[in-house]
Amino acid sequence: MIKKRSSDESRIWARRDRSIVPINKVRGRTVRSAPTDAERKLWWHLRYRVALPDTHFRRQVQLGRYIVDFVCHSLKIVIEVDGGQHSEQSEHDARRSQFLEAEGYRVLRFWNNEVLSNIDGVMEVIQSTVLATPTPTPPHKGEGKERVF
Repeated sequence: MIKKRSSDESRIWARRDRSIVPINKVRGRTVRSAPTDAERKLWWHLRYRVALPDTHFRRQVQLGRYIVDFVCHSLKIVIEVDGGQHSEQSEHDARRSQFLEAEGYRVLRFWNNEVLSNIDGVMEVIQSTVLATPTPTPPHKGEGKERVF
């Protein structure tokens, strides 16, 4: 005879304390609610000027343990807008970029003043990156060759 579990026992995996919110989720909400002038300007341009297929950008998204400014998951592009404090934390930014590139993302970095004073140049770099065809990965051993019998 099979013993039935009570409904509470069978769904123990579904019970968790919903009042505990991960710190990066809170940090992401905070940063999204108070963007810098440069982030606000670039966000508008990403939403209304990049009219290419497969370009759905999201802002302040968690990737691993980092929160990135803008990301397009389908094209694997991350855009970071850096303020003056980033000149002092270049080592941290290098580790961050290394992690993102290891995950398969291309990282584009722009300074705040560059976004504010030369948005057309910034958008040109972004659009050329979006339009760039990724290099196809080479076939695995034995693939790609047609066998003749």
